[in-house]
Amino acid sequence: MTEALLKVENLSIAFKSRHGELTAVDNISFEMAPGEILGVVGESGAGKSLTGSALTGLLEKPGFIKSGQILFENRRIDNLPYEQMRRLRGLKIGAIFQDPLTSLNPLYTVGFHLVETIMTHLPMNQAKAKDHAIRLLTEVGIPAPEKRFEQYPHQFSGGMRQRVVIALAICANPKLIIADEPTTALDVSVQAQILRLLKTMSKEHGAAIMLITHDMGVIAETADRVSVMYAGRIAEIGPVASVIKNPQHPYTQGLMAAIPIIGHQAERLAQIDGAMPRLNAIPTGCSFNPRCPKVFERCYHDRPDLMTAQDSLAACWLHDKTR
Repeated sequence: MTEALLKVENLSIAFKSRHGELTAVDNISFEMAPGEILGVVGESGAGKSLTGSALTGLLEKPGFIKSGQILFENRRIDNLPYEQMRRLRGLKIGAIFQDPLTSLNPLYTVGFHLVETIMTHLPMNQAKAKDHAIRLLTEVGIPAPEKRFEQYPHQFSGGMRQRVVIALAICANPKLIIADEPTTALDVSVQAQILRLLKTMSKEHGAAIMLITHDMGVIAETADRVSVMYAGRIAEIGPVASVIKNPQHPYTQGLMAAIPIIGHQAERLAQIDGAMPRLNAIPTGCSFNPRCPKVFERCYHDRPDLMTAQDSLAACWLHDKTR
């Protein structure tokens, strides 16, 4: 079995407020292998992006890692000094964000962004860095890369800007890429192109990719495994085909039931009643218990950990073999 590239062990992320600490990510653990695409899905506020920010060392105050640890290539990275983490982030860990305009300075050309990043992390002079940048623009599918190299971000479409951000993320051939909703602002045809590009990066470069999204269709198309998050915890994690076709957690079942089926006539779409709890109002026991159609007494008092549920792991007392 391939040794894990990334290990997240009992990670908790909290925010300091006037009313004390509010836990936003609560004791999650998972691993990623080289070349694997792990999809992370859930409603807004589930803790997906916070987890990605912690992995890249970009967690902003007042947020902080409360407990647990992050191991990358068997080296702990959550406690690294800022400068060490900055070098690691560019060289071995890449990041792709939802809005490429937040990653690109409008005052500088696309070529300047690429050359500066390449020269920061790789032993190249200006000329070699430019050649490498043009190769990267070609690799991510930007036409006429020599001409585009001299242009500014506002001269690119949304999909082309996202390709530039991907080129920035892979310029040092990182081993791990955190892609935080990289296709959300794009139309469907461009989405498909970006997803194909991510899969190519995984296969040809051997990069492990954490794909954070709220779109189960994107996960089904791209990921090898999927982690379903709810209220800061992992509700279910397993092979993508198993989780989609045979979900084991009531929350995952609700998510899958809410996806319309092409050609199927229905008077109304299925929905999960209620809303995700606020950080200061997470219920005791299973955090999903106010919305769960299969809730029973134990769910109100005891919080379940992940346990074996057919081909997946699910944090649900329905799968407790001792009950």
